[in-house]
Amino acid sequence: MPKDYRSGFVAVVGRPNVGKSTLLNALLGHKVAIVSNKPQTTRNTIQCVLTLPDAQIVFLDTPGLHKPLHKLGEYMVKSTFYALEDVDLVLWLVEMGRWTTVEDHILTELAGVDRPILLVANKADQVSLEKQEEFLAEVATKREFAGLLSVSALEATGLDALVEAITERLDEGPQYYPEDWITDHPERFVIAEFIREELLIRTEEEIPHSIAVDVDEIKEDPAKNLMRIRATIYVERESQKGIVIGKEGKMLKEVGSGARLQIERLLGIKVYLNLWVKVKKDWRNKPGALREFGYE
Repeated sequence: MPKDYRSGFVAVVGRPNVGKSTLLNALLGHKVAIVSNKPQTTRNTIQCVLTLPDAQIVFLDTPGLHKPLHKLGEYMVKSTFYALEDVDLVLWLVEMGRWTTVEDHILTELAGVDRPILLVANKADQVSLEKQEEFLAEVATKREFAGLLSVSALEATGLDALVEAITERLDEGPQYYPEDWITDHPERFVIAEFIREELLIRTEEEIPHSIAVDVDEIKEDPAKNLMRIRATIYVERESQKGIVIGKEGKMLKEVGSGARLQIERLLGIKVYLNLWVKVKKDWRNKPGALREFGYE
């Protein structure tokens, strides 16, 4: 490593649906976190790695901070605050021009955090420059920040300045992960997330939050040069099972097709994806089920 090589861990926090996963995917140039227009899309703290010639930034993409309504929600909030314990910097993502009561709540929760906080206003492409300046000036009065920046994750603007601002605030340190790593999560986790994303896109109301995906088997078939994957989609009620399967299996086929394309891009090989749907009643409030699905 160069003599002045920098590295560190950066927790990305913010309210649900503010664009945390979209920002990280744009920064990394690879899709590692699922994205949808549904709040609370991210359930686990996902570790993503950006390796540069002079630095390595390890991002922790946290679930959106919100008032939990069930044990899964409690896990998600705890997961976020656990991620703040050992990081070098906190990146607080807000929506440009929009400060809500949730931001006020997060401001209170972050009062006891002694790490530097870099405030980043996303979706800057939707607000005029004059309004951007007014908003950032107002936000600057709320507490002392390590810096304030504006970006558009969707249009990939302001990202170079953001990376530079993060790097400047990290200490000299080692390269924690190999250069070709972009996430520390196993393929099984990412595959399950891709399947869940396709369901989030296609379902409404309570269905998206009642879904869990468990990858049962990943098996290579060298003779046919493909990967065989079997996964189970869990819902909480029989009525939800019918919705996920769809009339004559149409919904499940669409989910499988969309997820398969994403998995093939990830693995670089043809994929045969076999999906099943099962009911596990009220799983979001059962500690055993939460552990089974990896929410510990």
